[in-house]
Amino acid sequence: MGILVTASSRGIGFNVAKELLKRNARVVISSSGEENLRRAGEELSLLGEVYAVKADLKGREDLENLVKEAWDLLGGIDALVWNAPNVSCEPCHLHDAGYNDWLEASLLHTVAPGYLTTLLVRRWLEKRTKGRLIYLNSVSIKEPMPPLVLADTSRAGLVQLAKSVSRAYGKYGIRAYSVLLGSFDTPGARENLRALAEGRGEPFEEVWEREVLSRTPLYRTGRWEELGSLIAFLLSDEAEYMLGSTVVVDGAMTRGVFL
Repeated sequence: MGILVTASSRGIGFNVAKELLKRNARVVISSSGEENLRRAGEELSLLGEVYAVKADLKGREDLENLVKEAWDLLGGIDALVWNAPNVSCEPCHLHDAGYNDWLEASLLHTVAPGYLTTLLVRRWLEKRTKGRLIYLNSVSIKEPMPPLVLADTSRAGLVQLAKSVSRAYGKYGIRAYSVLLGSFDTPGARENLRALAEGRGEPFEEVWEREVLSRTPLYRTGRWEELGSLIAFLLSDEAEYMLGSTVVVDGAMTRGVFL
């Protein structure tokens, strides 16, 4: 299976690509940072067939080129695993956000995944092939985190996108899912928590324990093999009837029952 994973030079996207390669997928990774992308590609190439394409997810031409290059490299794209980088200002509160911050959040969490979906659905319909879309999201759209208000507001629409795609194109074999992630130990997560800790004048370790570890009865973050197994299942034919679903992977971190 040929899979495009966005924002995948480090953190969640990188580890998802690694898990997919372990499961014999062929993968295209992407990032706007050329050096990070090069290092990620070199490390992942030890596990299987992987290609790296530089792309700024905020740019239309980059999105179009990403689909074209990934399609050519893989001989067709069977699936997209959408992941997005952090909004530049985050963690930041609502009263600190400017117009450009909101614009960046919308481009990263609404426009980019929406337009990539449009580009891929067009190709799948034209080629009369099946396609799968997994939008990696956050449980903070269920229980908002004030310092992530820009991301939480703009990425909440991914749930609707997954349902809309599945209802409109499921009969053609095109299905989508939204995966709401809890805490995973990534450089971005640690950078955000470190910024919060510094702003509050608190030790990072105390904030990490209170805001991350103690929020789940398992007292740990998610494991990459757990996320990899879930994504592999959603991409498989066994998950066909789940099309349009929202799946929560948060170690019971959130307390609400319904989305």
